[in-house]
Amino acid sequence: MKQKVLITGNSGVLGINLVDYLHKHYSQNYELVLFDIQHPAEHVAAFTTITGDIRDKNKVQEIIKDIDIVLHCASASPSFEDEEILDIIVNGTDNLLENSFKVGNVQRFVYISSTSVYGVADKSPILETDKVNPYDPYNKGKIIAEQHCASWRDQGKCVPILRPRSFLGPHRLGTFAILYEWASEGRNFPMLGNGKNRYQLLDVEDLCQAIYMAMSGDRDKVNDLFNIGAAEFSSIREDYQSVLTEAGYGKRIICLPALPMTIALSILEKLKVSPFYKRLYKKLNKPYYVSIDKAINQLGYQPKFSNKDSLIRNYYWYLEDRKKNPDAATGLGNNTLWKQGAIKYAKYFF
Repeated sequence: MKQKVLITGNSGVLGINLVDYLHKHYSQNYELVLFDIQHPAEHVAAFTTITGDIRDKNKVQEIIKDIDIVLHCASASPSFEDEEILDIIVNGTDNLLENSFKVGNVQRFVYISSTSVYGVADKSPILETDKVNPYDPYNKGKIIAEQHCASWRDQGKCVPILRPRSFLGPHRLGTFAILYEWASEGRNFPMLGNGKNRYQLLDVEDLCQAIYMAMSGDRDKVNDLFNIGAAEFSSIREDYQSVLTEAGYGKRIICLPALPMTIALSILEKLKVSPFYKRLYKKLNKPYYVSIDKAINQLGYQPKFSNKDSLIRNYYWYLEDRKKNPDAATGLGNNTLWKQGAIKYAKYFF
């Protein structure tokens, strides 16, 4: 008999890829139930879709009763208002946990957190045991949600927590789309600092693999906290250069002094004329990577894609998507094109 799996946030980058991954590889084992505020047309046609908000107690109580596994991917965009971010991440997660274990009979609840909980770390690689350092509503909310998950684990429930690095792949746009746009137009691309820092990314397919391990592996081994990231990565300059090289125009990464550029980005952010937010640009010129040893040894995680593989794969997806959707609207999520604000004028100097 198939297990029923509730996936929250199925219209996001991770959700879309996770649905495709599980359906492609494990449809014989799982029946997918998709829960989000909106749904891609292809999901409506092929799966059970439920439209609603994860904070809605009545809606969650209604759908949770026959669910075996919850994969909680829904979250809030860092571009939302502060109170909304905390409400969605903290209260939404708490509502799902409470109803999963008090109303329903959920066997596993897999929570997708973020390595952003470490803040601007003072060392790399970062271990799961290293301190968390919240400095904005998004990572503060993730930390509180993790604590709620851990409290249920202490009560004997199976609640694996994954902390993925920034992930990319099909449907990922957001900040990466700016790199891809400049590359496709034959432009150089600016970089904060000298670009020599190692900066780990993650392919969304590798993240899907880790989620599958968490939902299907030995209960005692998976009921823990895991960093998830690429195993192979170089300096951020070298990895981003791979996209410009692949574009074929002979362009290169142009490194700019970190301090004045950080000040400029901070001013533009305050004026609301830049798509880049502090949580993003504060880390770009620093070594930032997590240890995935625990996930490899305990979860059975085996990442397939390097940073370069993921960036180039995502770049070609971007080119195809622009052909299919040349007039795509801008938005706030990572699966939409972002308004570049003042940044769009800077590209004419590169």
